[in-house]
Amino acid sequence: MQAAERRQKKTELKREAILRSAAAAFRRKGYHGTSMEDISEALLMTKGSLYYYFQDKEAILFACHDFSLDKVLATLKQDPEASASQRLARMIEALVHVIIDELGGSALALDFTALSPELLARIIAKRDQFDRGMRAVIQQGVKSGEFRKVDVKLASFAVLGAINWISKWFRPEGEQTAHDIARTYSDLLVSALKAGELPAAPRRK
Repeated sequence: MQAAERRQKKTELKREAILRSAAAAFRRKGYHGTSMEDISEALLMTKGSLYYYFQDKEAILFACHDFSLDKVLATLKQDPEASASQRLARMIEALVHVIIDELGGSALALDFTALSPELLARIIAKRDQFDRGMRAVIQQGVKSGEFRKVDVKLASFAVLGAINWISKWFRPEGEQTAHDIARTYSDLLVSALKAGELPAAPRRK
């Protein structure tokens, strides 16, 4: 590895360490209740050193979301020829790991509405991109007959809603690891789509 590559890798690792510390502080004290001093002190850095990596607190919040979203968006490009079940399982497991592991617990649960309109639009665009990707995979499964005939939009909402709720109950000291939870969720949610036809909705009287 060349010297320039080593410096770049060192910078990337330091930025990630800052994001992990910041995400923990944002969850503990709230975005508005967290200062740059709180983040730098947790890392034993000077505030000046912190500003070398990020120009302000908003840049850190944006980077937290951007980092996590890039992790899950990467799954959309992996093995596009795989079956819908395989692709959806991979997306579910990646999102569960981001919710639990990346940045020490879901950065995606942080309040992104605190961002300026320009940065907020960029985060929403990536969130929408992942949602569209999941819908496309579910639609692929419905079209091929691998999945039951469902409302693709509602099915995507159900999957994402179930996964996003993990951040409300997960505890690192619990018995289940991130790997256990990711596999269980992918098995349950994919199997639900592959099961027989949904029962007919009761008619209103």
